Amino acid sequence: MSSAPKLADQDQSSNTFNIVRAQLRNFGAPRIIIILLFVGLLAVVHIADMNLPSFLGDILNRWGLFGILVLAMVPGIQSGITLNFGVSVGILGGMVGGVLAIEMNHRGFFDFITNETLFPIAIAVAAIVIGIILAIGMGILYGMLLNRVKGSEMAITVYVSWAVVSLFNILWARFPVTAGRMVLPATGVGLRQMINLQDDYGGAFSNLWRFDIQFASGRLTVRTGLLLVFFLFCLFVYLFQKSRTGMRMSAAGANPAYATASGINVNRMRILGTTISTVLGAVGIIVYSQGFGFLQMYSAPLMMGFTTVASVLIGGASIKRARVFDVLLGALLFNGILAVALPLTTRFIPDVPAIPEILRLIIMNGIILFALTRAKGAG
Repeated sequence: MSSAPKLADQDQSSNTFNIVRAQLRNFGAPRIIIILLFVGLLAVVHIADMNLPSFLGDILNRWGLFGILVLAMVPGIQSGITLNFGVSVGILGGMVGGVLAIEMNHRGFFDFITNETLFPIAIAVAAIVIGIILAIGMGILYGMLLNRVKGSEMAITVYVSWAVVSLFNILWARFPVTAGRMVLPATGVGLRQMINLQDDYGGAFSNLWRFDIQFASGRLTVRTGLLLVFFLFCLFVYLFQKSRTGMRMSAAGANPAYATASGINVNRMRILGTTISTVLGAVGIIVYSQGFGFLQMYSAPLMMGFTTVASVLIGGASIKRARVFDVLLGALLFNGILAVALPLTTRFIPDVPAIPEILRLIIMNGIILFALTRAKGAG
C-alpha cells in the first residue's frame, strides 16, 4: 500500500520534468545560450568595475533606436516573403523623408514652433510622414517584384537591396538641396556623406522625458520618449497581427494553398506585408538617426538588412514565424551583446583595435548562418 503514494509522487515529478523540458525546447537552446552569454557579460562588467549602470543605459538606448528596424521583419515573415534583407528599400525612403524635412526646416516651414521640445519632434514627424508616403509606393512595387520570384525571396531581397542602394547613391550625388549643412562643400551639388541633425530633429525622441538614475557605481540614463515610440509601434504590429487582415496575412504566409482555397488573395497579402515592412523600415531609420544625431548617406544602409535579420533571429524567430516578442528580446540581446562585448574586448585586449569589429561580424553573421541552416525548423 505504501508504494502507491511513491509511484504517484514519481509520476508527478516526471510530468513536471517533462513540462519543463518541453518549455525549454520551445524556448530554444540557442536563445538560452545567448541569454546566458549576455548575463555573463554583464557580470564581467560588474566584476571589472566598469560602470554597469552606464552600460545598461546604453543598452536601453540602442534597444529603442534599433527596435523599429528589427520590427520591420515581422510583417514580411508573416506574409510569407521570409526574412526581408531588402529592408534597405524602406530605409532609403525614410532617408529621403529626413533630407526633405531638413530642407523644409532650412526654408522656414517650422519657424512658427517656438517650443524647444516640440520643434525637433515636429521636424521628425514631418520626416516620418514623408518617409511613409514614399515607402508605401516603394513597398508596393517591391512586393509586386517578390510575387514574381516566389521561392527565391531571400536571395532576391539581398540583390534588390544592393541595387537600390547603388541607385540612390547616384541620386544623393545630384540631390537638389539648398541647406548648407547638407550640400557637399567641394562641388556645391549633392549631399554630404554625413548630415548633422543638431539643428533639425536630432534627439527629438531620445531627449523627450529623459531622466537619470544615480547609483553608487554610475548613472543610468532612461530615454522614456524613445522607448515609448518603440513600444507604440510594437503595439501597432501586435494589434495588426490579431486583426482579421493580420490573421489572413498570416494564413497566406503559412499555407498559401489553403489560404487560396479559403478565398484569400495570397499575392495581395504578400504585397501588404512587404509594404508594412518597408514603411517600418522608413520610420525606423528616422528614429535611429535622431538618436545618434546624424544621418549617414550613400552606402550606409547597405548592410543594415543583415543586422536587423540577425536581431530578429537571435530573439527566436525563424524564416516562417516571427512575433513581437522575438523583436523585443532579439533587439535587446543583439544590441546588448554588442554594447557590452566590444568595450570589454577593448579593455582586455587593448593593443588589437580590429578585434571589436571582428567580434561584431562574428556575432551577426554567426546568428544568421545558424538560423539559415535550420530553415525548416523554429528559431
